Amino acid sequence: MHIPDGFLTVNAWVPAWLISIGGIGYCLRKATLTLKDRMIPLMGVMSAFVFAAQMLNFPIAGGTSGHLLGGVLAVVLLGPYARAIVITVVLIVQCFIFQDGGLTTLGANILNMSIVGAMGGYLIYNPIRSVLGGQKGIIVGIAIAAWASVVLASCACAVELAISGTSPLRVVLPVMVVSHMLIGIGEAIITSFIIGFILKVRPDLIYKI
Repeated sequence: MHIPDGFLTVNAWVPAWLISIGGIGYCLRKATLTLKDRMIPLMGVMSAFVFAAQMLNFPIAGGTSGHLLGGVLAVVLLGPYARAIVITVVLIVQCFIFQDGGLTTLGANILNMSIVGAMGGYLIYNPIRSVLGGQKGIIVGIAIAAWASVVLASCACAVELAISGTSPLRVVLPVMVVSHMLIGIGEAIITSFIIGFILKVRPDLIYKI
């Protein structure tokens, strides 16, 4: 899902940069108010995990790649605001050190994965968790939100590619969505398994919303 340089035109990557800067700036301000000391080392661990998960790329027709996101897992452990910082830092490191995703398109990658995908997943997870309650609500909410976060991010990526004329929406949207619906199943299983294990051994690590 990392979009490389040259795939987006100015009318797509400039607005993406502006939205991302505004969104991450807001999350940074909110995180400073809610961040707890015990969350600092957890942010480091989550950064390493998300980095490793997202480095497992494979090509998808339409001009981009597919991979796991780890956004909803970060939301459940760190909350919606610190999570945004972790995902953004991972994307910046991948861009500048590993050339995974372009510099001009970094704003779009942040928008897709950190804002649309992960924050969209949080907005799905939170009401499900609240309605069902308990550990069942957490696990069911995580599974659905993790799957949806991958699909939402792929939709945003497809729209940006279509706006730029890289690939027609009628081609890139079905390819991206269908491919990431399958990837989302893996995301849901892995995220649910990890959180299920944490609920058994360290339930105190689950972020209290």
